Amino acid sequence: MNGLSKDSATLFEVDVEAAGQRVDNFLIRLAKGAPKSHIYRILRSGEVRVNKGRIGPDYRLRAGDVVRIPPIRLSEKPSRPAAPAREFAIVHEDEALIVIDKPAGVAVHGGSGVDFGVIEQIRRARPQAKFLELAHRLDRETSGLLIVAKKRAALTRLHDMFRDGTIAKRYLALVKGRWLNPKQHVRLPLHKYLTEDGERRVSVSPEGKDAHSIVRLVARWENFSLVEVELKTGRTHQIRVHLSHLGFPLAGDDKYGDFTLNKTLQKAGLKRMFLHATHLALAHPLSGAPLVLSAPLPPELAAFLEQLDLHETRTGAWPRPDTA
Repeated sequence: MNGLSKDSATLFEVDVEAAGQRVDNFLIRLAKGAPKSHIYRILRSGEVRVNKGRIGPDYRLRAGDVVRIPPIRLSEKPSRPAAPAREFAIVHEDEALIVIDKPAGVAVHGGSGVDFGVIEQIRRARPQAKFLELAHRLDRETSGLLIVAKKRAALTRLHDMFRDGTIAKRYLALVKGRWLNPKQHVRLPLHKYLTEDGERRVSVSPEGKDAHSIVRLVARWENFSLVEVELKTGRTHQIRVHLSHLGFPLAGDDKYGDFTLNKTLQKAGLKRMFLHATHLALAHPLSGAPLVLSAPLPPELAAFLEQLDLHETRTGAWPRPDTA
């Protein structure tokens, strides 16, 4: 239930959970089924009022604000099939957030040809929850730690922390080739673009935004290396593009990888991209207490490393002790 009327204006009083949210995002979520173009039209025309005054789409709501929303006729049919309820493996949960271990192959949200993702499934599984929002993103093909905020204040603080780089994020990746340096800083700017087919891609380009990855060698085989990548920035496809650009494409990467090698790996049992978000360290967004979380490699990735041990000579300790 969105509580909107199709025949008369609706008044909403903003509560603490909605405080701090942009009014355009507030309306888009409230008026599910209404085109975004219509939402921005009624904002531009002044039909949406806050405390009886006109506001722009970037106005941030405050607790106690009264929002007047004009009649909106919503689509009778949902734009996407209803998401099935699903609970994911929980690494940590408290009053402010949930941290799950996301499996590979599941998008974090619906859109771009995907009917639903993690956030829609969690909301369906927890209908009593007043607030559930993604604090960040993981690629569909990437597994591992994903934060979902349960309070608006926690979400706002988490967004600030991700933007400021105060959340330590580490990933495990298997790459083609023999990575030699124990520790290497990779600073290569990344530029987003669309292919002729309309697919999103990223490339290293001086026109791009600054991107910084720290790569540490974990183990090395004759033809592969397991590396731990610490992200100092959070650009789209950052790990995949940085490593591929350096000549070390991720095993199983269908966008930036070695496609001939990927076919061989699929026959050998690796049917997904080898990238896993394994470590998060942050101050709790509300209490400030230190929060250190980890997720081990999923069984299919651990099993593939065991196969490598059987067929190739390995050097380096695995599992590798965590380092600061």
